[in-house]
Amino acid sequence: MRISTILDHIDNGHMALPEFQRGYVWNREQVRGLFDSLYRRHPVGGLLVWATESGAAAHRGDGSLAPGIVKLLLDGQQRMTSLYGVARGKAPAFFDGNEQAFTGLHFHLENELFEFYQPIKMKDDPLWINVSDLIKNGQEGHEKLIEALAAKPEIGTKAVKYSGRISRILGILEIELHVEEVTGADKTLDVVVNIFNRVNSGGTKLSKGDLALAKICAEWPESRDTMKAKVNGMCD
Repeated sequence: MRISTILDHIDNGHMALPEFQRGYVWNREQVRGLFDSLYRRHPVGGLLVWATESGAAAHRGDGSLAPGIVKLLLDGQQRMTSLYGVARGKAPAFFDGNEQAFTGLHFHLENELFEFYQPIKMKDDPLWINVSDLIKNGQEGHEKLIEALAAKPEIGTKAVKYSGRISRILGILEIELHVEEVTGADKTLDVVVNIFNRVNSGGTKLSKGDLALAKICAEWPESRDTMKAKVNGMCD
């Protein structure tokens, strides 16, 4: 599935995050590394989703789900959240974390480096471009940017080379990612959480408490927020 299609699915509620998933934990270096890999067309791994009826799907965030079958991310949340955050310039509806991790990503057209915005280093160098602005403005923005760069005497004909690099960034949205589905009437919440735990065995596994919370959230979607409010009240 194309990355652009995945992002559209997140926008229209056809793809979301199950309630038992943790929040966003990536840092800027991981986001930078993801975009560098995508730019160079290196493999970044596929996605694992739980295809289930939206009416019975306990999901994170305030966004509404589309009717019918929806896909809940079991593996790939950090990558898709990072991609969405940079490409859309905002966090997805299911977001829970630090938006600064994907805010302000820039690309240097000569050195082909991704870095996060540093005013002293970047403000007077027109070759540093904001990746979010570039992707949001699309081809029209691409043409205007190249026209402006070509008008600078110190750049001139180099703008042709830079145009190819901009096209490569925009082409990230057309990259195909393999999406594997967990589906079927036998895929209960217990089964899906067990699958999720095995897939994520390289990281921190879901605890028995996480499993219990997932079961509670399936019956009482507001439970996570209610518990957070109680804990915050005790800390005040």
